[in-house]
Amino acid sequence: MTNLFNGYAEKEARKQKVGRFPGPVILISRECGCSARRIATKLSKILTGYSYLSETKTEVEWKWVSKEIIEEAAMELEMDPARVKQLFMSEDRFDIHDVVSSFSPEKIYDFNDEHVIESVRKVIYWLAEKGNYIIVGRAACIIARDIPRKLSVKLQAPLEWRVNRIMQVNNISHAEAYEYVTTVDRQRNLFIEHLAGRKPDNYDFDLIFNYSTILDDHIVDAILNVIRNKRLVEEEQE
Repeated sequence: MTNLFNGYAEKEARKQKVGRFPGPVILISRECGCSARRIATKLSKILTGYSYLSETKTEVEWKWVSKEIIEEAAMELEMDPARVKQLFMSEDRFDIHDVVSSFSPEKIYDFNDEHVIESVRKVIYWLAEKGNYIIVGRAACIIARDIPRKLSVKLQAPLEWRVNRIMQVNNISHAEAYEYVTTVDRQRNLFIEHLAGRKPDNYDFDLIFNYSTILDDHIVDAILNVIRNKRLVEEEQE
């Protein structure tokens, strides 16, 4: 796989010469039962297209954070990819059929391993500062909150709607789905609280969408309109 970070030093030098601020980056947080993958994928394709069509012809590829990018970032920053990946992927490792026995009611992450926590923070911040990334979850809304050229988005929906969606998608009982959703929400909030030193708040986000009433395409359109108006991307040619 081609290293995504080849020439990083040269790019940073060019950014300093033109006075470019860190970013742009899109940070997406979501409650359990609200899917962000399709939104992130669509945004990455459309924003990449914008860069090819812009007057500056920057030809910048937007990417959304995947496990491969996490591994490469960790290696570039001279961290242990396996340890960093384990913590990054923790958000996606919930066993929906065994959620009670698999996880402590108090935590999912090993908060005693501050080295790994700091590694995650550095990877997220570095990607956000580098720009042209869409980062889903991983407390990115807190870690990269001081990046000036960012848009922080939250997907939420009523609890019962999310429980019913998990029931249908995974063919499980209401009780199982309820416990799964509330456990995942609690663990994600605990990680944010550990990093921020406080509970997450809606004021941490620029945009909040009710995922139960808005289609993915409409959410993508709204995000694109905001980032164009905030001039986080180059305008495409007419």
